[in-house]
Amino acid sequence: MRVFTAALATETNTFSPIAIDRRAFEASLYARPGEHPATPTLCTAPITVGREVCAREGWELIEGSASWADPAGLVARATYEELRDEILGQLQAAMPVDGVVLGLHGAMVAQGYDDPEGDLLGRVRDIVGPDVLVCAELDPHSHLTARRVAAANFFVVFKEFPHTDFVDRARDLWAIAVRALKGEIRPVMSVFDCRMIDVFPTSKQPMRGFVDRMFALEKSEPGLLSLSVIHGFMAGDVPEMGTKVIAVTDGDAAQGARLAETLGRELFSMRGTFMVAQVDEKTAVDAAMAAPEGPVVIADVWDNPGGGTAGDATVILAELIARGVTDVAVGTIWDPIAVQICFAAGEGAEIPLRFGAKSAPRTGSPIDQHVTVKRLVRDAQMRFGESYAPFGDAAWISFGGIDVILNSTRAQSFDPSLFSAMGIDPKSRKILLIKSTNHFYDSFSRIASEIVYCSAGKPYPNRPAETEYRKARRDIWPMVEDPWTARD
Repeated sequence: MRVFTAALATETNTFSPIAIDRRAFEASLYARPGEHPATPTLCTAPITVGREVCAREGWELIEGSASWADPAGLVARATYEELRDEILGQLQAAMPVDGVVLGLHGAMVAQGYDDPEGDLLGRVRDIVGPDVLVCAELDPHSHLTARRVAAANFFVVFKEFPHTDFVDRARDLWAIAVRALKGEIRPVMSVFDCRMIDVFPTSKQPMRGFVDRMFALEKSEPGLLSLSVIHGFMAGDVPEMGTKVIAVTDGDAAQGARLAETLGRELFSMRGTFMVAQVDEKTAVDAAMAAPEGPVVIADVWDNPGGGTAGDATVILAELIARGVTDVAVGTIWDPIAVQICFAAGEGAEIPLRFGAKSAPRTGSPIDQHVTVKRLVRDAQMRFGESYAPFGDAAWISFGGIDVILNSTRAQSFDPSLFSAMGIDPKSRKILLIKSTNHFYDSFSRIASEIVYCSAGKPYPNRPAETEYRKARRDIWPMVEDPWTARD
């Protein structure tokens, strides 16, 4: 067997002012054919797992390019087309192949392309023809379009949010692909539109129980190969935004349709109950100050670079400063200019510095402080599950009992190693202020005395009923209360 694999992925917040060009991919991950590192990045696990699988099976794995950019705004048209055409050219050169296994995100939007993944998959199908297996792993925060479903045999989606399972789901993807290529099964994909958009953290109920039930059904239901939920991505203003359920069965589309609808309607019945309660910045600081011991984690949930924002909002930090709170570590505030100033000044320097709140309105005001540059680190990175996430050249600055990490490559706060990489012991601080919606939970919950979810400012379009979409559907909840009547 000859199997082609490649990856092209980012998550696009179409409301973000931060455009993505080729340099953004190169700053996060760009690997030419055969040069992907042994450790996968979030959406490139099909490549590293594919190496293991094909070595075991004695198959030939032909690797194409792998590209990942941290979430931001629209991808430049020329950048998308260049990266797409690299992969298509590599696939064309590899023909004939028996299968194509891709790593995609599913929420990419480029200038002139509302559905880049659908465009890529459609072109892949045109090259390989109707009989070659085409499949991909997706992030649940994506858009499942009709064009993608028509082009692929099946998708497997991360089940967990935080996405701690991207390697496990890549193994599931390959397990189905191997059986299909050997002729043991015939994967058929069924999709149900839940007619809603929501946020579904699996670290708490009711989504925790829902995902556990999916795992149980995969083991107990005859002929069922995979179940997935496309959560949808509310910051992507595209025509087919929304939550959907995928069932992959062994040749039984009716069975898949029945299972997908049952689970999809169950999700809809629980709409609006999945996300944890959030408080404003004043209440968050009150709770952290009142806690008997630390570290108390304040999660700035909507200024999350993992959702495409800048990660430079200062609303909560300004509240901490105004209240005279000390014993605080902040990770991170994105400000490449301030980082450059700190590197020019050098470790130990005491300088006046303005930082933060440069990217967008409703993210607070820049902070002006006389700071000490405590430590400077080139190409800093933190752990994220089985991989590493870069946050670029970084500076640890200190003032008035508050330590702040300034970073030059946007990254959400995945793991406490964010702090230790800079020389800060996160367990020693009373308050940790981080930027993430839920990916932080798996690692930070292990050290936190308590976690406070804070909604401060409005850097992210987190209220779909109020968001000024231009392209997204208006016939789904919460835009309408009863989307079934509205559409039917």
